[in-house]
Amino acid sequence: MTTPATRAEALHLTGERTVPGIAEENYWFRRHEAAYLALLPHCADATVLEAGCGEGYGASLLATTARRVLALDYDVPTTEHVARRYPELAVARANLAFLPVRDGAVDVVANFQVIEHLWDQSGFLAECRRVLSPGGKLLVTTPNRLTFTPDSDTPLNPFHTRELAPAELAGLLADAGFEVETVHGLHHGEAVRALDERYGGSIIDAQLGVVMGSLPGQAVWPSALLADVAAIEATGFEIHGDDLDASLDLVAVAVRR
Repeated sequence: MTTPATRAEALHLTGERTVPGIAEENYWFRRHEAAYLALLPHCADATVLEAGCGEGYGASLLATTARRVLALDYDVPTTEHVARRYPELAVARANLAFLPVRDGAVDVVANFQVIEHLWDQSGFLAECRRVLSPGGKLLVTTPNRLTFTPDSDTPLNPFHTRELAPAELAGLLADAGFEVETVHGLHHGEAVRALDERYGGSIIDAQLGVVMGSLPGQAVWPSALLADVAAIEATGFEIHGDDLDASLDLVAVAVRR
């Protein structure tokens, strides 16, 4: 799946973001890609701002249907990589506390797996509302605290500041002046549930058992596990409103009032 050339082109793995084209990262990449694909229709013919674009693969997906996509990230090497690899995007470095866009300038703000990294989540959402046109949409995905870091208020991921449960995310959006259209959850679909069964109940735990205690990208993977992870597709996940508390990620659509 990954050649020396494509690995050299990829951003350095830090544990803070996922990137495409790396077998060891494929579960997380496909899990995130599934959410982008599900929310793609909201971006049709729209001016879209992605706040926190990471490697840029998601913004590039949005650009397949959007009229224009502005991809923002705080990290300079990241924005340089995105501009180089995805020339169809407009790219800028920005602190998400102050979005460099005039009031009402965009139709959609996309914020995928980012809000849990921010210190001032309410302030960020206020900025999102400011830059959205009336009736514009905010698309948010974030790990479900109830399953990602259960039984603790301290996130397991050291890059996260505050993770959210479904009701907490909905309340945060409503308090920021948004009408919450949907809060759905991402779950393992049939293909990934089969891997759960193969690996003692959790393909996630099987992967964590390999990588915990190793530097990012340095763990030695059992060949069978790596092959199974590398073969996962975005279609191996499903997004719906059932059993929300048991979902892995939250997928929300909110409208600027």
